[in-house]
Amino acid sequence: MSDKIVLRVGEALVAGGPPGTAAEPEVAIGALDGPVGNAFANLLGDQVKGHSRVLAILNTDIMVRPATLMVSKVTVNKERYTNILMGTVQAAIANGVLDSVRNGDIPKEKANDLGVIVSVWLNPMVADADDLDHKILFDIHRKATASAIHKAMNNEPDIDWLLENQESITHKYYQMGLDGKI
Repeated sequence: MSDKIVLRVGEALVAGGPPGTAAEPEVAIGALDGPVGNAFANLLGDQVKGHSRVLAILNTDIMVRPATLMVSKVTVNKERYTNILMGTVQAAIANGVLDSVRNGDIPKEKANDLGVIVSVWLNPMVADADDLDHKILFDIHRKATASAIHKAMNNEPDIDWLLENQESITHKYYQMGLDGKI
């Protein structure tokens, strides 16, 4: 790993729980005095109705390090959805970031110098789910965040693997379209 982390990008999909609990974060990680820092400050200072940008926190008044900004991929327009996103999922992302420091994907000594931007996908159906299991939702988003960071920091998948496997991988929704299921 080079001394300065300018920009790393990763994504992950973790599913397998009840309907609506899958997580698919996309992350950008880099030095706060570089392009990620510029994006971080611009996103935080330029709030957009329905797509609020908030810091990942463990609890009110306890921001995680590296500083992490959550950006919703889905338009937030229901109070219950907001409460789930800015509660269960926000805490899960904060914990996933700390897991990434603990497991060495993010160097501990760079925790104050890096920023993480997490583009969050939370299924809108959670706002209407009467039996939503917050523990499962938390665990899946935590795992997905740590996985996306791991991939970003380790440049995964690498280009050799992608070239070797390109023809054997079909995008799930493309295949569903071919099968007439969407």
